[in-house]
Amino acid sequence: MIRMKIYRFRLYPSKAQEKKMHQHLWLAKDLWNDLLEHSKELYGNYDKFPTRNSLQLMVKNSGLFSQTAQEIAHRIEDSIWRYVKLRKAGDNAGFPRFKSIDRMKSLHYPQFGFSLGKKLRVTPFGEIQIVQHREIKGEIKTLTVKREPSGKWFACFAVEETPTIKPSNGKTRIGIDLGLTTLATLSNGSVIKNPRFVRKHEEKIAFLQRHLARKKKYSKNRWNAKRDVASELEKLKNTRRDFLHKLSHSLVNSYSFIALEDLASQKLAEQNFGKQINDAGWGELANMLRYKAESAGCEIVFVNPKDTTRMCCVCGNKMDMPLSTREYDCDNCGNSMDRDLNAAYNILKRATAGLVGSNACGDVSRKTSVKQETVVVLLDESR
Repeated sequence: MIRMKIYRFRLYPSKAQEKKMHQHLWLAKDLWNDLLEHSKELYGNYDKFPTRNSLQLMVKNSGLFSQTAQEIAHRIEDSIWRYVKLRKAGDNAGFPRFKSIDRMKSLHYPQFGFSLGKKLRVTPFGEIQIVQHREIKGEIKTLTVKREPSGKWFACFAVEETPTIKPSNGKTRIGIDLGLTTLATLSNGSVIKNPRFVRKHEEKIAFLQRHLARKKKYSKNRWNAKRDVASELEKLKNTRRDFLHKLSHSLVNSYSFIALEDLASQKLAEQNFGKQINDAGWGELANMLRYKAESAGCEIVFVNPKDTTRMCCVCGNKMDMPLSTREYDCDNCGNSMDRDLNAAYNILKRATAGLVGSNACGDVSRKTSVKQETVVVLLDESR
């Protein structure tokens, strides 16, 4: 089995290189807008969109590296037909938009035009200083040179590799209920506290955003203030990602089987508690667990989240459970426990149904009351 993996390294271009890279981002932005304008005009006049070949012919002499320019044409065509497909399926999709320079962030090299040694050689920028903090395992397929809003540059390599799949590590099975009051409740009673990173950074972000709002439009001071806001938001994102990497590493090395709810976190965030759900990073944590499990001898299973909170893990009785109710008190069998712990038991039972030793509640089924033990999982510093 072969999979694609992204390696991301920091770039330190010289001032001359950075100036030229900015110029190419402008050229890429103008090319995107010209191709999109042509596509809209062609559809308005002839009721059809341009073909990929016709778009590729238009990108010649754009000033960009040939493959980078062709990739923009491919993205235009793909985004248009994705829009058509979604509209035919009844989804409320938006047509591709024109880009400002703030929305054009990367230059893509799909096949060649780059080589990696002690430095990264990229056409037409020459050799760029790169901090390669880990070894690349596999065959490099593509390169994306990306500029973050904070002004930092990164090289993102798409690498084709064969993952190392280890046999089961022989450790215990666990069910995890993700939440907001606590980030995760495990079926063994352990609790992972919600760090609430936004709360720690929001005061400074608000201050910097007010500072930005007072700056004159298109001025250098406004540009500097905008970069300060982006730097603080980047710090918030990196802090959250570092925590989730350490947590996921600790979990896959501590258990042989992890059951999670198959949550549509983006849709949930659009309905209620969007700020808190996005801050918790449920989807990012699930993705990290999924790709780290193979090399740790751990199996990840996602189950249907329906009624995992409402159902008693002992007798299967269903009760209404508003968010304000934090204890599950079953009116059928008398089972009493924390609502999140009850959900974690149900998640594990659902994931292990039919397997040997699948009684997720263990001796809970022989008791009428279970107290949750609050434990903060110690995180391993390694990844």
